[in-house]
Amino acid sequence: MNNQIFFFFYNLAHQSAFLDKVIIFFADTFPYIVILLAVIYLFFYKKNWKDFFIIFISSGLAWFISYILKILIHTPRPFDVFPKVVSLFSETGYAFPSGHATFFMALAFSIFFNHKKVGYIFIFFALLIGLARIIAGVHFPIDILGGYIVGFVIAFFLKKV
Repeated sequence: MNNQIFFFFYNLAHQSAFLDKVIIFFADTFPYIVILLAVIYLFFYKKNWKDFFIIFISSGLAWFISYILKILIHTPRPFDVFPKVVSLFSETGYAFPSGHATFFMALAFSIFFNHKKVGYIFIFFALLIGLARIIAGVHFPIDILGGYIVGFVIAFFLKKV
C-alpha cells in the first residue's frame, strides 16, 4: 500500500517543467520560508520569547530524534529501491522518518498549542511540504507519516512538560 500511494503521487512529477519547479519549490525551498514566517510571527508579532524558544527547541529536538531514528532504522529512499524513480532533486541519507516532516510538524503543533488559528496555517504548510517530498520522489508516504507522528509526539510532550 505504501508503494501504491507513493506511485500515485510520484506520477504527478515529470509531467511538465513548470509543475516540477513548483514541486521542487514546495519540497526544498518553501521550508526555509516557513521557518522565516515562524520567526517573524513569534519574534515580531507575538513578541513572546518563551513561546519562541519552546517552539524552536521542540522543532530542533524533533529533528534530532528523527536523525537518530534514521541511523537506527536504515530505510532506503524510493530512488534507491526503484531504479526507474528519478527524484526531482538530490537527497542523501536514509529516509525514515522524514526529517523535514518531523521538524515542520513539531513546529506546526508547537505553534498550534500556543496560537490555534496560526497553528492551522503551519499544519497546512507541514502537510504541503510532506506531500511535495513524496511527489518529488525523495520519500515514501510512510516516511512522511512517521515524521509527522514523531513531530507531534515531541511537540505534545514538550507542551505537557
